Amino acid sequence: MIKLRSFQPNDVLLLVKYLNNLQVTHFLSSKIPSPYTEEDARWWIEKGCILSNAWAIELDGQCVGCIGAMKGEFEYSKSAEIGYWLAQEYWGQGVVTTALALLIAQLQATEVVRLHAVVFENNLRSAKVLEKNGFLKEGCLHKAIYKNDRFYNALIYGKVVQ
Repeated sequence: MIKLRSFQPNDVLLLVKYLNNLQVTHFLSSKIPSPYTEEDARWWIEKGCILSNAWAIELDGQCVGCIGAMKGEFEYSKSAEIGYWLAQEYWGQGVVTTALALLIAQLQATEVVRLHAVVFENNLRSAKVLEKNGFLKEGCLHKAIYKNDRFYNALIYGKVVQ
C-alpha cells in the first residue's frame, strides 16, 4: 500500500542509498548534495522536509521516495510547485502517480488553487506522472536549466485543483 508520511530517523540509510544513485538524481536539483551523506539525510529529516512541505512516499512500510508541494509567496500564495523523486527499483510501477494523487487530495483541503511542476524536457516518466494526474503542459522554457555543464529545456505543467 502506498501512503504519504513524515520522514523518520530510520529513513537515513535509505535516503543515502537512493540519493547517491545518479539515475535518481539526474533530473533533480543540484541543491541536493552529491555525494549525499548521513548528515545530509539527518538535516533533511529534521529540518529540510518541513521547510519544503515534503513527505516520504511509503510503500509496504518502507520509504521509497519523496514528494512535496512548495507553496508560493506573495502574489503566488495560492499556488504550489510540485516535486518528487523515487528510488530506481520502484520505477514503472505507478508509485509516484498514486503518491501525487494522494498529495493533490491533501492539498484540496487547503487554500492552494493551482499546482505546477517544472520537468526536464527529456524526463518522459515524470511528464507522464503529471499527465496521468490531470496536469496540462503549459509551455517550454528553452535552455532554462543548466546542470553539469549542459543546457536543458524545461517543460511547465499546471493544474487547477479548486
